[in-house]
Amino acid sequence: MKFETRAIHKGNHITDNTGSVVQPITLSTTFEHGNEAGLLYTRAGNPNRLALEELIASLEQGVDAAAFSSGNAAGTAVFQALEPGSHIIAPDDMYHGLHNSMTMLFKGIHEVSFVDMSKLEEIKKAIRPTTRLFWVETPSNPLLKITDIRKVAELAHEQGAILACDNTFATPVFQNPLLLGADIVMHSSTKYFGGHSDLLGGALVTKVKNDFWTRIRTVQRVGGAVPSPTDCYWLGRSIKSLAYRMKGHAEHAAILAEYFLAHPKVEKVFYPGLTNHPGHAIAASQMSGFGGVVSIQVKGGAAAADKLISELHLFANATSLGGIESLIERRAAVEGPDTLTPQNLIRVSVGLEHTDDLLTDLDQAFSKI
Repeated sequence: MKFETRAIHKGNHITDNTGSVVQPITLSTTFEHGNEAGLLYTRAGNPNRLALEELIASLEQGVDAAAFSSGNAAGTAVFQALEPGSHIIAPDDMYHGLHNSMTMLFKGIHEVSFVDMSKLEEIKKAIRPTTRLFWVETPSNPLLKITDIRKVAELAHEQGAILACDNTFATPVFQNPLLLGADIVMHSSTKYFGGHSDLLGGALVTKVKNDFWTRIRTVQRVGGAVPSPTDCYWLGRSIKSLAYRMKGHAEHAAILAEYFLAHPKVEKVFYPGLTNHPGHAIAASQMSGFGGVVSIQVKGGAAAADKLISELHLFANATSLGGIESLIERRAAVEGPDTLTPQNLIRVSVGLEHTDDLLTDLDQAFSKI
């Protein structure tokens, strides 16, 4: 089945006798012993979560998936599954929530080297005998750097290490890291999977069921950071329209990227769909679309960036991304004093509003800075 068909039909298990077209929500926290599904307690397994995991695994073309209560919980489960003393190589511009997980929760447990993952030589220099995990975001957050997944997979496997790829920005609509050599794919399903800024969740997908995946499953079930049956239901419902939403997000992002590129008050534009993006060729070789996020640097520094944001009407000044509404944020303002993000950088999550209206709003806001 094609992606759009799998998104609608996979994981839709009718568990009652009413002939429902969609799977009902099973709220029970406990199950009678000896049931056909082998369920015992909802922290360990629930019909809605099992259905969601089947769906996400199918879309990423993996063999199994594990759903979590947040993207951070999903990423953190990977770090928890590593042996103590492991060395991790990660992006120097990675999502700050998982950056904090590595540096705060696992301080004294693991070691981390943050490098520019778009530069293969820097990755090679960071490898140690104890390197056990290569963590990749491509496109990255918020600088939209591109990592060559195939080449990093070769480095990781030569080292006997695991390659995990955060595929939140691209989604499986535009990129399948497991087919490019990655071992594990991570998603903040709060973003494009949920798509409406009203669900919190995360997911991991694996290429093979091995000992490391068993440890991740143990972290999920024993640690208990799992989504509720209701959240699993709504997330599965949202994923049914994922392919069509992503096509709209990418189309709109490309239009805004070109607009920003030509604007005299914009210093720099970050979008892998632009041919002048340094990672464009690699992105085109491993992605079928370039996503719905555009970052820009505004001339005039942080003050001008803040002024621009304050004058917009259709772009909500809010954290997160991937919703049907456009969101905008000066990232350094929320990442803290240690951020490497330029102070005048604005990240735009381009929504599904008509682009004529978005461009009109941008025109009037730019005219005031």
